[in-house]
Amino acid sequence: MESQSKSQPPLPFSLPVDEDQKATEFKAFSLTQPHMLAFHLAWLSLFSCFFSTFSIPPLLPIIRDDLNLTDTDIGHAGIASFAGSIFSRLAMGPACDLMGPRIASATLSLLTAPIILATCLVSSPQSFILIRFLIGFSLASFVSNQYWMSSMFSSNVVGLANGVAAGWANMGSGVTQLVMPFLYNSLINYCEIPPFTAWRVVFIVPATFQAITAIMVLVYGQDFPSGNYKKSRTQSTKPTQKDNLLTILFHGLRNYRGWILALTYGFCFGVELTTDNIIAQYFYDRFEVNLQLAGTIAACFGMTNCFSRPIGGMVSDEMGKRFGMRGRLWGLWVVQTVAGLLCMLLGRINTLWGSIIVMCCFSVFVQAASGLTFGVVPFVSQRSLGVISGMTGSGGTVGAVVTQLLLFSGSKFSKQTSISLMGIMMLVCTLPITLIYFPRSGGMLCGPSFNPNKANEDYHLLE
Repeated sequence: MESQSKSQPPLPFSLPVDEDQKATEFKAFSLTQPHMLAFHLAWLSLFSCFFSTFSIPPLLPIIRDDLNLTDTDIGHAGIASFAGSIFSRLAMGPACDLMGPRIASATLSLLTAPIILATCLVSSPQSFILIRFLIGFSLASFVSNQYWMSSMFSSNVVGLANGVAAGWANMGSGVTQLVMPFLYNSLINYCEIPPFTAWRVVFIVPATFQAITAIMVLVYGQDFPSGNYKKSRTQSTKPTQKDNLLTILFHGLRNYRGWILALTYGFCFGVELTTDNIIAQYFYDRFEVNLQLAGTIAACFGMTNCFSRPIGGMVSDEMGKRFGMRGRLWGLWVVQTVAGLLCMLLGRINTLWGSIIVMCCFSVFVQAASGLTFGVVPFVSQRSLGVISGMTGSGGTVGAVVTQLLLFSGSKFSKQTSISLMGIMMLVCTLPITLIYFPRSGGMLCGPSFNPNKANEDYHLLE
């Protein structure tokens, strides 16, 4: 087999690759095919999904008045937006394993784009909650994003690739905080459209944007370095069990490391999602700033994803090079613990500028923790990478649902107290990282116990 594969002409890659044809270098501003083009399509497609999902919160004060929404209605809608993505993220992992990330991602985006457009037709609290639930399904594209990067980039740069792809994509939640109020005000001031009509019209923009990016993924994307999914599977000379859905699910679900990472991710990315949902309204109500300023402040939280999540991926890769898997785990625990402490502090600050400064610091650490989490995910299981990615990604939305339900949905606590309690939850749910152990690499608190007779186990480890 080896002699046959060596006799085949090498594929013309512009980047250096390993034996699996995965790129060993990451050049963020390159468009070389297939690795970097896949990177740009992945982050841009997910960016549009975040833009769409969080296009509603910056306009909530207006929508609230138009639909006569109560705080409970708004809280339930926030929960619904995350609940929808729990199940879709779980399904997205096996879907990527069975049909490839390109078709899985584009199909979901095309199916949810009309739902975003249907926001224009909302007329009651019940329909508002339903729309937010259905739009939330689009966030499952995060799983295909991370799967795609793990399929294109080698272990020495996969943390960075995952971090930048997700970080730039997550900026969509910040950009929409700026763009949606701007479009709304422009329609009122320059087109003289009534306010309760203007907020409906602007949802044409995120729906169209999401559909366009999905088509780009289908037309220009490539699942793997060797080609699209069907072609790669046909040409593969290695035995594989990836066509068996039950096998994929079984090996993924029984891996306890995936469950711990899901919990951890639930209280870094999940907390980030919850903050995206409530932060504009928090500053609007508590500090009595206007709608556009509240949106600008909230945008600062999401926009730090431009560098914070990529930094998390870079830290994970650097710690991995220096200390192996133990370094990746220690880096994740330290960064997420600091994020929890800053979240507690955010709820205790009583001044506008003090809150903005702490919020920005908190955003850097909580988003970096997400990058560090997905610096570990690709090494948990080769056979069930999609399932592990889906479990971890779903954990993020489960964490968002839990925090939204307990703390921001008709809670007896004030929003500032709820934010501090959310920080405490982060600290507690970060502790199980200490239980993650890789026989070849060890864990946070103990070294490896390598057994050469188990060289073909279904988890992938650092050399």
